[in-house]
Amino acid sequence: MREDTVRSASILREARLRAGLSQDELAKVSRKDRTVIARYEQGVVAPSLDTLVQLLRACGFDIPLELVPYDPGPDERIQEIQMLAPERRLDRMLEERRLRFEETQQPREGG
Repeated sequence: MREDTVRSASILREARLRAGLSQDELAKVSRKDRTVIARYEQGVVAPSLDTLVQLLRACGFDIPLELVPYDPGPDERIQEIQMLAPERRLDRMLEERRLRFEETQQPREGG
């Protein structure tokens, strides 16, 4: 299952539950088949962006869409770290901690 499918599934399900709607009720309001909504929520298939927005609005919510610089975030960093041997993980953690400590010890400008 693709990560974007899981993400859209959880957003849709959360919006529906917060709106207090059953899948049947959302199907009627959005004019979509209930089985399609169930497949979206299960992550079997991902709705198009337009369909996701339409379903969220049927629940009384909207999702802001804007371009922002990509940040791989903690998920990708965790996956990268998990590929390292335990000794390398420890070395990396200690190095990062040392660098953060050194940053706090540098004299501040204008202080």
